[in-house]
Amino acid sequence: MSDDEEADRFAARARRYANLGASAGAFAARAGARMLTGGDSAASARDLTLALGGLKGPLMKVAQMLATIPDALPADYADRLITLQSQAPPMGPAFVRRRMQAELGPEWRTRFAEFPLTPAAAASLGQVHRAIGLDGEAMACKLQYPDMASAVEVDLTQLELLLKFHRRMGPAIDTSEIAAEIAARLREELDYEREAKLTRLYGAMLADRPRVRTPRMIDALSTRRLLTQQWLEGEPLTRFDSAEPSARNAVALGLFEAWWLPFARFGVIHGDPHLGNYSVAASGEGAARKVEAVNLFDYGCVRIFPPSFVGGVVELYRGLQNGDEARVVNAYERWGFVNLSRATIAALNIWAGFIYGPLIDDRVRTIADGVKPGEYGRREIASVMQALKAEGQKLKVPREFVFMDRAAVGLGGAFLRLGAELNFHRLFEEAIEAFDLDALAARQRDALTKVGLA
Repeated sequence: MSDDEEADRFAARARRYANLGASAGAFAARAGARMLTGGDSAASARDLTLALGGLKGPLMKVAQMLATIPDALPADYADRLITLQSQAPPMGPAFVRRRMQAELGPEWRTRFAEFPLTPAAAASLGQVHRAIGLDGEAMACKLQYPDMASAVEVDLTQLELLLKFHRRMGPAIDTSEIAAEIAARLREELDYEREAKLTRLYGAMLADRPRVRTPRMIDALSTRRLLTQQWLEGEPLTRFDSAEPSARNAVALGLFEAWWLPFARFGVIHGDPHLGNYSVAASGEGAARKVEAVNLFDYGCVRIFPPSFVGGVVELYRGLQNGDEARVVNAYERWGFVNLSRATIAALNIWAGFIYGPLIDDRVRTIADGVKPGEYGRREIASVMQALKAEGQKLKVPREFVFMDRAAVGLGGAFLRLGAELNFHRLFEEAIEAFDLDALAARQRDALTKVGLA
C-alpha cells in the first residue's frame, strides 16, 4: 500500500468517527421517541447496530463488554451487540513502517531477522506481527493503531449516551459505576508500558504453575505503543471442543489456574476472558493427545483489586456454604453494596448461588449441568432483574464487581464449551487454602513493587 493510499485510509477512519456521532445522535432521537410512546425496543436495537456496525475499534470492545454485564443494556440491545465483530481491519505496510520507525528509530529493521509487514492478527486497538529476532526467536510485536487515545475518548462519549438512554428506561441496575469502570480499564489498555509490567506480574504469579504459560517480555523492542513478547505456539481452544475428555479437562484446569489463582493469592484478575486470549500447547493425536499447557495472552485489561474485595469473595463463599446470612450480607457490604434490603439481598443471592454453586458442590460435574454455553446465566439474570424490579429500587453496582463478574461468566462459558467435568469445589478450596487477608495484602504489595506497579 502506498503512502497516498494509507493517508486515504486514515482520512476514511476519521470520517467514520465523525459519522458515528451523527449516527448515534439519530439513533438516540429515534430510541427516545419510541421510549416516550412505548415503542418497540427491538427496533431500537436494530437501529443501534446500524449506528455502530460500520465502525470497528474500541467501541466494539465496549459494546461486547456491556453485553456480558447483567442488565447494563436492554436484552434486545445486548443480543444485537454481542454479534458485532471485534476485529478491526489491519493497517497497511506504510503504516507499519512509519510506526516502527517512530518507535524504534530509522534503523529498526536491523533489529530483526524477519519482520513481515502483514499482521498475523488484528484486534480493536492494535495488530500483532509475528517477527523473528536476530537470535532466531519468534516474537509477537503488537503495534497500536494511530490516534487510539482520541478514538477511545470519542467512543466513551458514545457509551455514556447509550447508558443515559438506558437509565431513562428505568432499569433495575444503576450503570454509573459500570461506565466509570469500563472507561478506566479501556484507557489503561492504551498504555503498553503498563501492559509490559502486567505481563511480568503474571509471569511471577504463575511461575509455579506448569499448566499455564505466559510470554516473556522483550523490553529492548518495546515502547508505549509497541509491545514485543515471546511468541508462544499453540492451537485455538475451539479445536478441543471434541477432544478426548482428559484433554478437555486438562485445558479447563489450566484456565482455572490462570484466572483464579492470581485472584485468590494476589487480588489480580484477567478481565478479558474471550477465546482469543488463550491458546493450547498440545502434542499427539486422538486418544494419545496430551495437553502441555494453556497459553495466556493480552494483559491490557487486568484488574487489581483491593484485598478487602477478595476477602469479600471468600466471605460470601463461606457464608453460602454454611447458610450464614450475616456473613453473606457482610460480604456484599465489603464489595461496596449499600442500603441492602432483605429483598435486594434475596435477589443478589440468586446470582451468588449461580456463580458459587459449582464451587460449593463437592463432586465431579460440569460447571452448569444441562446448560448450553450461549444460555449460561441467562435464567438467573432474568430472575434477579425480576426480583429487583418488583422491589422498585435501583441497585448501584460497585465498580470492582464489573470485571469480577465478567471473568466468572466468561470463564464459565469456556468450561461449558469444553464440556469439562471437574471437582470445582476442591480446586477452589486449594486456591483459598489458609486464606489470610494480611498475607494477601503483603503478597500483592511485594509483587506490584517488583514490577513497578506499586
